[in-house]
Amino acid sequence: MAKTMTFTYDGKEYTLEFTRQTVIQTENMGFDAGLIDSKPVTSLTILFRGAFLAHHRGLPISEIDKILEGLDKDGLLPALAELYYEPIKVLMEDNSKNLVKWTMK
Repeated sequence: MAKTMTFTYDGKEYTLEFTRQTVIQTENMGFDAGLIDSKPVTSLTILFRGAFLAHHRGLPISEIDKILEGLDKDGLLPALAELYYEPIKVLMEDNSKNLVKWTMK
């Protein structure tokens, strides 16, 4: 089951989640996991925006940024990173009984 983060802001409930597709979209927005330590503000902002894509795609970036400003950020970056890595982990899991085998020559 996919991991999600939920919260209520200004009377509306939000569910944040990453899927394989939204991971790709977030990377296309400029997110680079290798830069989390050197660019934490940029990383947090892009991850937060990307986490809305699965369930709140039409929400304007200005509204997402407003929510981020009003949100408790203690532990937020590691939590978003965990959400981001979940579909990657699932993709790489060993389901060898269901997979097509390949060889390299």
